[in-house]
Amino acid sequence: METIFHEKQEGSLCAQHCLNALLQGAYFTPVDLATLGQQMDDEERMRMAESGVDTDEYRRFLQQPSGNMDDSGYFSVQVINSALHVWGLELVPYESSESRAVMAQQNPTEMNAYICNYRDHWFTIRKLGHQWFNLNSLLKGPELISDTYLSLFLAQQQQEGYSIFVVLGDLPACTADEMLRLMPAVAGQGHRLGGRGPGAAVEAEQDPELAAALRISLCDERAMQLSLER
Repeated sequence: METIFHEKQEGSLCAQHCLNALLQGAYFTPVDLATLGQQMDDEERMRMAESGVDTDEYRRFLQQPSGNMDDSGYFSVQVINSALHVWGLELVPYESSESRAVMAQQNPTEMNAYICNYRDHWFTIRKLGHQWFNLNSLLKGPELISDTYLSLFLAQQQQEGYSIFVVLGDLPACTADEMLRLMPAVAGQGHRLGGRGPGAAVEAEQDPELAAALRISLCDERAMQLSLER
């Protein structure tokens, strides 16, 4: 079985883990996000300076800590949004009246992914293949969420104080998505599909011979596509 990319929690780097789980790869490092945060701080400082660098308001602004990041590894929603823009993605609050958010409220399974935030913690819920997975870095591994349970899960997160954002745009292609379309995961006890750190494999209850055959089929399909492109 091919892998679902899943980074386990390190320090307070949940924003990094959240983004990489969404994109299904080690696309962002703390340095990348810190660079985006610093750029946003610089832009805010330049806007504040437009009213004069000798004003009390500007001095107070300089004394305040950054609202975009801190030394622990926390990054704001603005930094996450900026990182997603690189991939042509955007976030819309799930509870907003924006048309696409209303569509998500009416039928959550029609979306591709959600990002949840409570205080300083971020995590991703993403569709891979035709199934939904909780990719929270605090979990041991990806957790399968059934279509019927997804709306209840989102409602539960809201009740617990989480802010939920709909991820809009085309997510980059990934191997896990392709493999799970061919060979859906089967939930174990409590829907938990155990993992063992970054790149943890989903432990689906599948026939090994069938899994091997599907992998060969997928490789043959890719080879044929490449030969046609030449």
